Amino acid sequence: MIEKVCIIGIGLIGSSLAKALKNTGQAKSICGYGRDAVRLEKAKELNIIDECSTEPKEAIINSDIVIIATPVGSYEEVLRGIKPYLKNTTLVTDVGSTKRSVIDVAKKVFGDLPNNFILAHPIAGKEKSGFEACDGELFVNKKVIITPLENNDDESISRVQNMWEKVGSEVDFMTPESHDKLLGMTSHLPHMLAFSLMNYLISQNPSASIYAAGGFKDFSRIASGDAVMWRDICLNNKDEIIAHIKGYQKSLSALSEAIDNDDMEQLESMFSNAKATRDSWLD
Repeated sequence: MIEKVCIIGIGLIGSSLAKALKNTGQAKSICGYGRDAVRLEKAKELNIIDECSTEPKEAIINSDIVIIATPVGSYEEVLRGIKPYLKNTTLVTDVGSTKRSVIDVAKKVFGDLPNNFILAHPIAGKEKSGFEACDGELFVNKKVIITPLENNDDESISRVQNMWEKVGSEVDFMTPESHDKLLGMTSHLPHMLAFSLMNYLISQNPSASIYAAGGFKDFSRIASGDAVMWRDICLNNKDEIIAHIKGYQKSLSALSEAIDNDDMEQLESMFSNAKATRDSWLD
């Protein structure tokens, strides 16, 4: 059992992981660290965390594992704040949605990357944010991607892998580059489409949503995601996101052309292929 876990950022992912660690009996004590003392105390009252602090020294001291669960744009400030209090034996990991930018920031802060800094990303979430949406089962049967660095030691990697597997996740490994490219397509691009769809709707007819049915609600659900988090994801994985947006624009142009040309065969083929792909994915 882990003596003390410090989770930096008690939002949806941080609070859900705290609950999951509690539910699986992995930690004797979980400390929440952040800026807002009132919200931290509320999370403590709800038994999401055992202790809390707005002071890095108090939060980090004697922690066996430190988990960064803040927007990726905050990582430099977070790492600089905790650096003086990290011991060589302290395992540091994260839940960030981008990886190459995190490596760049860590190099900037630490110089040489610590061998016990293990990058990870749970492919799980909700459209809601904050510990009010906390779910201790959020990671069950979900993928977690670990992106080991060349200097990471095997023991640290195994500790992070075991932590996620014990909360019910399936762990995969890939390079940071592969992670950012893949997630840019499967997660970041769909969110950009949902955000742009809602903005388009507002610009065309602000009252149109009252006539929207299930399909629109399903498609636009993720537009309720946290704006700051998605701003940071865009800025930290912009090359991949832009590339995928351009690729999608080509696909949309092909669809528009087929409609304009009354190309029934092409339209049916495009829709059938899309249906078959999604149906096989659901299976």
